[in-house]
Amino acid sequence: MASTSTFLSNAVVTINSVDMTGECSSANLTRTFDALESTNMSNTARTFVGGLENSSLVVDLYNSYAASQTYATLKSLVGTAVTVKIKPTSAATSATNPEHTLTGAFMGTLPLVVSSLGALDVCGGITFQGGVYSVATA
Repeated sequence: MASTSTFLSNAVVTINSVDMTGECSSANLTRTFDALESTNMSNTARTFVGGLENSSLVVDLYNSYAASQTYATLKSLVGTAVTVKIKPTSAATSATNPEHTLTGAFMGTLPLVVSSLGALDVCGGITFQGGVYSVATA
């Protein structure tokens, strides 16, 4: 019988060495590799091998223009490569709470004002694309 584990998902998100956990409402880290076709004449189905890694971290952040908050942290990063880190909880980094890092991930866009009547201003879908993936367990 399969066992499952359940934990409260309160990920720790660090962007360019700044802890953005208090502004983050959603984070999604995905490891992706380009699929390179390797089908040959003797195959009866298409085959692929992994090419370059193209992983990404997508975050939704509450917007704030206060010093050392969302806008102040991100305004100079758009169009540059940065280091982003995420781990499942605020507990110490370990095999059961690994810290994932994308080093040199490109931040291509920064939503400046996302306004809706009666809603909090959220910079949604900020994407950090590419970079070198690593994981720490200690």
